[in-house]
Amino acid sequence: MDLTAVFALCLSFGLILGGNAVEGGHISSLIQPTAGMIVFGGTIGATWLGATPQEVKGLASLMRRIILPGRADRVRMQQDILRITTIVRRDGMLAVEAQLPSLVDPTLRKALQMLVDGSSGDHVKHMLELEMDMEEHHGNASAKLLESAGGYSPTIGILGAVLGLIHVMQNLSDPSKLGSGIAVAFVATIYGVGVANLVFLPLGARLKKIVGGDTEDREMLLVGISGIVAGANSRQMTEMLAPFGKHAGPKGAPAAESERAA
Repeated sequence: MDLTAVFALCLSFGLILGGNAVEGGHISSLIQPTAGMIVFGGTIGATWLGATPQEVKGLASLMRRIILPGRADRVRMQQDILRITTIVRRDGMLAVEAQLPSLVDPTLRKALQMLVDGSSGDHVKHMLELEMDMEEHHGNASAKLLESAGGYSPTIGILGAVLGLIHVMQNLSDPSKLGSGIAVAFVATIYGVGVANLVFLPLGARLKKIVGGDTEDREMLLVGISGIVAGANSRQMTEMLAPFGKHAGPKGAPAAESERAA
């Protein structure tokens, strides 16, 4: 579980609201349901209009990974690749079939099963590259929905401000309605700009990094399969996989380090 996103959101909103309080402002003055309806409703509608159902479903799946990243264990994946490399050099590709159930990554398992079944190395690599490109494309498309929302919300906030000012101008003869109209006008702008720069755009960038990490995992598997097909030995394979271990994320460490620890 990764709670850094929650902490960052609480920090940014907390300091902004705290600064407002220090200056003598009250949080109640920032609570305007009408402004929220305009900004959030308009932003969601505009973003939804520009998205496909598949992108919306993909975004819902990615949003869960903000708290539960679900990153692959690269240390275990590297260990599996090195183990398979040794088996292939010693006993041949057919001997790998008995090891398939113990592999941690389903993509690695599927690629090795294809090799065991007689598919050529070029065909397997092509299929891995195709799957990797498709997953990256659709993942980034879903993440970009938040960036789109971050582009719409400030404009819709301005729209809310204009609507509030129109309401004010229509009620100049009634001073009791001036305050609420002006409040909606300014608070709508705050909502639009604030939610764009504190929520939508940062979360969109975070999700794109998650998709990028998944792509790196698939690239590591592609390198591993290429090495297995080429007949690389364990030392060569370790060198080929070393760059991925250096950027393995919270779960990861270079395979060579995990082997020394064992």
